[in-house]
Amino acid sequence: MSKRVEPARSLTDQVYAVLHEAITSGEYPAGYRLRIRDIAAEVGTSVMPVREAIRRLEEAGFAERVPHKGSVVKGQHLAELLHIYDTRQILEVEAARRGAARIDEADVARMRDEFAAMRRAISEGDVIPYLDHDEALLTILYEAAGNPVLLNTIRTLWEHCRAYKIVGARASLDTPGDDSLWRYQEQLLKAAHGHDAEAAAAINGESLDNATDRIKAQLLSP
Repeated sequence: MSKRVEPARSLTDQVYAVLHEAITSGEYPAGYRLRIRDIAAEVGTSVMPVREAIRRLEEAGFAERVPHKGSVVKGQHLAELLHIYDTRQILEVEAARRGAARIDEADVARMRDEFAAMRRAISEGDVIPYLDHDEALLTILYEAAGNPVLLNTIRTLWEHCRAYKIVGARASLDTPGDDSLWRYQEQLLKAAHGHDAEAAAAINGESLDNATDRIKAQLLSP
């Protein structure tokens, strides 16, 4: 990790962003010990913002406390995957249904822009930009549902399961002919354009089922 923080933003926010990137990129693998003083020396801060950033990582599900070790990068567990994606099904199927019924043409156009950016990221093999644009596309649709609490809850789940999403996306990118990273979003765009609420709900359900199966296969592989 070579990045150092800058004074323009909150030190805790900056340290969190640096650690978050190190974890999601795989630089800090599961089980990696987050030693406060070592990290503070690397990023050039005191220990206080590092301690607070690690606490936030624990709250977001990226780190956990282990006896005799302190805070470590959290591993991935099948039971947690199933619980998270079951909850996403409950919330995101309904968010898609409501969003497709109410979305306007300007927002559909914004979804198309995010879809195009997402396809470029796939072609370049860039997992994190792909996930960012995928979530941006879905955010536009879910915002149209008109329930900010629903949207914020979904975003919290995305943050909590980002490590699992990375596993699934990388597996798809490594599988020739796998179109699951864009096929459902393309269908969702068509449903949104046609204000087909039930189709949007069904597509989202199928997409989440597919993602669960892909990630589950990776977690169970030797």
